[in-house]
Amino acid sequence: MRILVIGGGIGGLSLAHGLRKAGIEVRVFEQQIEKAENLAGYGIHIDRNGRRALRYCLPLSNWTRLQSLLTSAGTQLFFRDTQLRVLAEKNDVDLSGKSAQEVERSGVGRLDLRDVLIDGLDNGTTAVIQWGRAFTRYDQFENGQVRAHFADGTYEDGDLLVGADGPNSVVRHQFLPHIERLDLGVSAIAGRYILDDKRVGSLPPEMTNGALNNIVPSGRGWMFISAWRSRPADGDESSAPEHYIVWAYIAPSSDIPQGEGSVYGAELHEYVLSSIKGWAPELRELVIGSDISSTKCLSLRSMPILTSWESSNVTLLGDAIHNMTPMGGMGANTALRDADTLTRCLIDAAAGRLSITESIRTYEEEMRLYANDAIKLSTYNAINACKGGTTQRLVFRSFLRAAQTFPLIMRATIGRSSVKQA
Repeated sequence: MRILVIGGGIGGLSLAHGLRKAGIEVRVFEQQIEKAENLAGYGIHIDRNGRRALRYCLPLSNWTRLQSLLTSAGTQLFFRDTQLRVLAEKNDVDLSGKSAQEVERSGVGRLDLRDVLIDGLDNGTTAVIQWGRAFTRYDQFENGQVRAHFADGTYEDGDLLVGADGPNSVVRHQFLPHIERLDLGVSAIAGRYILDDKRVGSLPPEMTNGALNNIVPSGRGWMFISAWRSRPADGDESSAPEHYIVWAYIAPSSDIPQGEGSVYGAELHEYVLSSIKGWAPELRELVIGSDISSTKCLSLRSMPILTSWESSNVTLLGDAIHNMTPMGGMGANTALRDADTLTRCLIDAAAGRLSITESIRTYEEEMRLYANDAIKLSTYNAINACKGGTTQRLVFRSFLRAAQTFPLIMRATIGRSSVKQA
């Protein structure tokens, strides 16, 4: 059995490791020329589903290396008002009854995680990853084979084609052309605030220790804050990890100034500072002290709820099929869960317990269940963060205080959903 994976992102590379561990032939085709090309410098929070998937798919050496790079994001999620007073604290240890080690979130830089996932797949003539291979289309044949065509005129044949090629997936556009992302009318302005000893000492510990913080104003808008440690974006492995805070301000897309070029970052800063006028000085300092060149505006889009389709020897994974907003911290973790689930199903196919089509049907049915839950929650969070009116937001803040006072409310509601960013 030969598996062709289009896209060398988190999900596609994790799948490649899982299949290789199981002795299944796999090739990954990535259109980028170099492994660090166009990679964002922000980090990822990995939850217990993501850790479980990585532990299953990765070889022991890669898993061990990853452990040395992970930083703890703790088990707490804070909701605060604009003066940094706690409205509610969600602690997954208390809510789940599990140990902190089981439920804590781990932070890792995208570059660091990508390097761990590439390790062992990019070696010489036997490399699993082929760089600079831009996929264009596929053909399916009566003998059960599928052929992937590339922009350079070459092609590759296999038993299964997996589209792991991101939100604008070329595979999805051919396979399921009716599924398109929805523009939610919500945008996130995100920036990085580099920390040093002086800055760490001047900020509350909860803002610098990796804990997740949601700032809930009395009107619409929202701010997310979390601290990270990761390797700088220049890719120098010998350099010391950067310590920084990522902040993101959520607002209606129509309210945010449109622009481009070197001055656009300054315009975004001015908009955020105007929006958070009167907020705690520490929050305004995050924006004032951030590098303008690193500030970006992201329009939040999401897949619709996924309905069933006819399974075949073509399938999809990660953002290619269930791209969602970052307002839930579930995008990367859901892609990792895909890799785990699909690996297990294909092991059954390789062993003859299922046909390839049966194994793909099993994967797709399971994937749609957990992906749709994540899509619903992340979409709800994005819209709630952006469009809450004053009355609605005051009700929500009162609800948060009630949940903080009565654990039963916390467990039944906030314990199952929260607003945070991947």
